[in-house]
Amino acid sequence: MTATLVKEASPPAPSHPDRARRRRLRRRGRIVAVLFVLPALLLLGALVVYPVLFSVGRSLFDASGTRFVGGENYLEMFRDPVTLKAVRNTAIWVVIAPTLLTGLGLILAVLVEKIRWATAFKLLLFMPMAVSFLAAGIVFRLAYDEDPDKGVLNAAVVSVHDTFKGSSSYPTARAREGDGAGLTKEADGSYVTGADVSPGGTAALGLVGVAPKDLPGEAAPASPAASREAAPDEVGGVVYLDFTPGGGGEPGRVDEGENGLPGMKVEALRDGRTVASTTTGADGSFRFTGLDDGPYALKLPAENFAPPYQGISWLGPTLVTPAIIGAYLWIWTGFAMVLIGAGLSALPRDALEAARMDGANEWQIFRRITVPLLAPVLTVVFVTLVINVMKVFDLVYIIAPGPVQEDATVLATQMWLVSFGGGNDQGLGSALGVLLLLLVVPAMAFNVRRFRRSQR
Repeated sequence: MTATLVKEASPPAPSHPDRARRRRLRRRGRIVAVLFVLPALLLLGALVVYPVLFSVGRSLFDASGTRFVGGENYLEMFRDPVTLKAVRNTAIWVVIAPTLLTGLGLILAVLVEKIRWATAFKLLLFMPMAVSFLAAGIVFRLAYDEDPDKGVLNAAVVSVHDTFKGSSSYPTARAREGDGAGLTKEADGSYVTGADVSPGGTAALGLVGVAPKDLPGEAAPASPAASREAAPDEVGGVVYLDFTPGGGGEPGRVDEGENGLPGMKVEALRDGRTVASTTTGADGSFRFTGLDDGPYALKLPAENFAPPYQGISWLGPTLVTPAIIGAYLWIWTGFAMVLIGAGLSALPRDALEAARMDGANEWQIFRRITVPLLAPVLTVVFVTLVINVMKVFDLVYIIAPGPVQEDATVLATQMWLVSFGGGNDQGLGSALGVLLLLLVVPAMAFNVRRFRRSQR
């Protein structure tokens, strides 16, 4: 009899219900995560990815969007002088604005630590961040107004200027044509008598063009001064407003009721050279004494008729870009200060105290310890501001007046103007948008990489 060995089958491996449950939970967690992320992904795709892809595609077509032109729009960008100016202005913004903001933020963050009301000071500097760029642009457009009666900056500049150098009281005054004194206007704006005056003689120099209400308060009637005779060794006369209130009077003659022009500078000329100078009194009278015998011409210098100082043309072609950058600094200085201040508060105090104990002064501590330790924070602030200034649009569009819009334009404003602001060339505008994106992406990638490195 043959024995048959039957090998029993090995029993099945025991199941692990915990592992299966964990797999189900992970699967469910992934589904929940996708459901939570899906709205953000949809918004990202609709508001970022699709516009970028559409702009890239649109930049390859002409203004009408029907004819494919390839890279022609990109070549046109660098042939257009206005676009080149926009690139130049954007480069100025990128170099100047972030550098100044980072430096100001660092200085203010260090100084704020030294004052008692640090929180209130930070709040005051950070407050402009709560103001929209539209409102800030309107505020600075008014502040930069060239009219000193409207623009606060020019009002301050004019006040300082007039403190040290007075302005003329008679910018509109002029000689009456065919007057008796024969005043002739020179090329420099001054007036010279045609007839010479010798010592012992007098001259009545009549001017018009000044409203009686604009006369200085000390102005007195000119008729008594006109009737006064000069001594044998002097030349006298009167400078007066040749206008009789209420009408009447004879042109070229001092009539009753006509006022003198006080504070008017008068010069005596001989052979074309100034030999004496004086200023008229309240009644417009003047006297030159101690003159040698001979004929003299009388001159009213151009400074008597100089227009009043109007200040600085902040929004002119030369200063419009620095002026707008100044408005940008006002808004963003608080941002830079707060971020750098947060980094400053995290610095190891023992290093600073050790440096002080070793005899280092505050400048050495700032330069050799504070700044190197703050380098990562300063870099992040600088790169963030670079990204921001590349996209600046509101301030430039609002502050810069129409005639100098081209002088202040940057890539963002040029993109809008070309596409929607009258150019109606969305192909070229899309190309400008792609260029702006290509300039911003490296800075963004640098910032993201530094953020990830700091997380590790």
